[in-house]
Amino acid sequence: MATLENKIDFMLIFTVQNANPNGDPLNGNRPRQDYSGRGEVSDVCLKRKIRNRFMDLGKAVFVQSDDKNEDGHATLRERFEAFSKDLGASPNKQKVIDGACSKWVDVRSFGQLFAIPKAKKKKDEEDDGNKTDGVSIGIRGPVSIQSAFSIDPISISSVQITKSVSSDGDGSKKSSDTMGMKHRVDCGTYVTYGSINTVLAKKTGFSSEDADLLKKVICSLFENDMSSARPEGTMAVKRLYWWKHNSSGGQYSSAMVHGSVKLKPKAGVADPCAFDDYDIIETSLSGLKPEIMGPF
Repeated sequence: MATLENKIDFMLIFTVQNANPNGDPLNGNRPRQDYSGRGEVSDVCLKRKIRNRFMDLGKAVFVQSDDKNEDGHATLRERFEAFSKDLGASPNKQKVIDGACSKWVDVRSFGQLFAIPKAKKKKDEEDDGNKTDGVSIGIRGPVSIQSAFSIDPISISSVQITKSVSSDGDGSKKSSDTMGMKHRVDCGTYVTYGSINTVLAKKTGFSSEDADLLKKVICSLFENDMSSARPEGTMAVKRLYWWKHNSSGGQYSSAMVHGSVKLKPKAGVADPCAFDDYDIIETSLSGLKPEIMGPF
């Protein structure tokens, strides 16, 4: 596969309706918000969804979630140790990087930090209670994704829920966790931005085929992502802008490219939240035209 030669920028617009796109564990799992009231979906959450879609398409992924584990390894450490056995004793740094990037699409896309144990000395082997020091190998990935924010402040509804059965005791009394709360975003239109750096792509082996795969995955980001907090159809990709520059360094800065598309509430819409409540204002950039995909 040919290494990516052209810088890429992209912009994703998606909607949320009656769902919790990314709960905040420090705030009772309420949907994330910034201080101005706009909804937020973290970059970590978006990368998790991308990894899941990679796996749906049959690609090997290093950071697997517990509910989508395909190789039987319970931890990242176990997965890496199984991989490192094929590299021989005390593999050098570059061998680890090349092997990991070749094996796992998320590593060559987003990067990863690996902890490699040093070879034990003889006296360490005789002392079962001692642990050897380790070294870390960091891989910087070419794909960067920002957190997504809603265009306008969101409204959040909270409902109290109860269990229909008792989870402990003899069943005659309700347990202490019978009562609970469930939160959802009533309506919101979110935007996130990303870029693919060609310098880092050369280091990880990220190819133009990988870029096409990433584009395909983002277009179907919420497939197989349903849950109690996100029922099927409550989150939808509305538009993907994909700018492919004509050079490695890019014709324009990512900030300028991302700023060339803006969403503005339509005239007369007092409380905008849905995708159709906004006008999309596009500023043309000489020599750089985006590929526009969606709605899907």
